[in-house]
Amino acid sequence: MRGLLIVSAPAQERGAASSPAEFDPDHAWRLHPQVAIRPEPFGALLYHFGTRKLSFLKNRTILAVVQSLADYPDLRAACRAAGVEDSQQGPYLHALGVLAGSSMLVPTDEEERRA
Repeated sequence: MRGLLIVSAPAQERGAASSPAEFDPDHAWRLHPQVAIRPEPFGALLYHFGTRKLSFLKNRTILAVVQSLADYPDLRAACRAAGVEDSQQGPYLHALGVLAGSSMLVPTDEEERRA
């Protein structure tokens, strides 16, 4: 299966080393508050207003996962709810890890989960 995500950075950041957040698919994640999603026929565009990064989601399934993250206790559960079997989650978790590394996704705090 080909990649589910294409990530593009602003010109001034290309080639710069990034320090991705510690990514754990067994924890809750959510979209960063400064990220906007624009659904498209191919999947979606994600734009981070803080970092000016643009990401492309390459299918509707990964879009469904990203849009539903706040409803699930972890990324694996969000994938299952979108119809992705455990044995097929590898590419999806990789794409979500890339989004976390580019600050499109952030970990959900304990207080947020209890609210």
